[in-house]
Amino acid sequence: MIDVRPSQQMRDLGVVQHGAGILAEPARAFTLPAERDEAERITDELFAAMERIGQVHPFAKGMGIAATQIGIGRSAAVVQPPGDAPAVILLNPKITDRSDELDEQYEGCLSFFDVRGLVPRPLKITVQTTTLTGETVTTAYERGLARLIHHEIDHLDGLLYTARMRAGVEPIPVEEYRQTGRAWAYEQ
Repeated sequence: MIDVRPSQQMRDLGVVQHGAGILAEPARAFTLPAERDEAERITDELFAAMERIGQVHPFAKGMGIAATQIGIGRSAAVVQPPGDAPAVILLNPKITDRSDELDEQYEGCLSFFDVRGLVPRPLKITVQTTTLTGETVTTAYERGLARLIHHEIDHLDGLLYTARMRAGVEPIPVEEYRQTGRAWAYEQ
């Protein structure tokens, strides 16, 4: 049997990989409700991608995917919290407030799934999104869900989690990460 690297597995599932220009570019916002059909189509594609990925990799503490990760440069992402919580759809998301209190945890990314990185993030963020009907909604998220959502918003802003890591801290191979005892298992 051939051992397939996690990043190759993600590439095979349609996830854009590190080094692709689209991952470094800010996504284009939707004009809603005028682009409702386009936003719905892209959201459906994100759910389909999450379904494919979930078939081959369990995400015990939730997962998320941004449109840029499936090659679409639009401001949409979907986050599936752990358990039975409903998915969070993010259209044109912007972080409007963040707590000063930080938590540093390992994160993974579907776009370079062979490594994990220790990333400090606020314990609480407030996010403004647009609904399909064009309304603005503001929601506060805490802890693990705040981390998941912040990670995806970073993707839409053209940032990878490595840009958030402390100076001198490098990502570690997934095999080493599993031995840290800090396997938060939120592997996006």
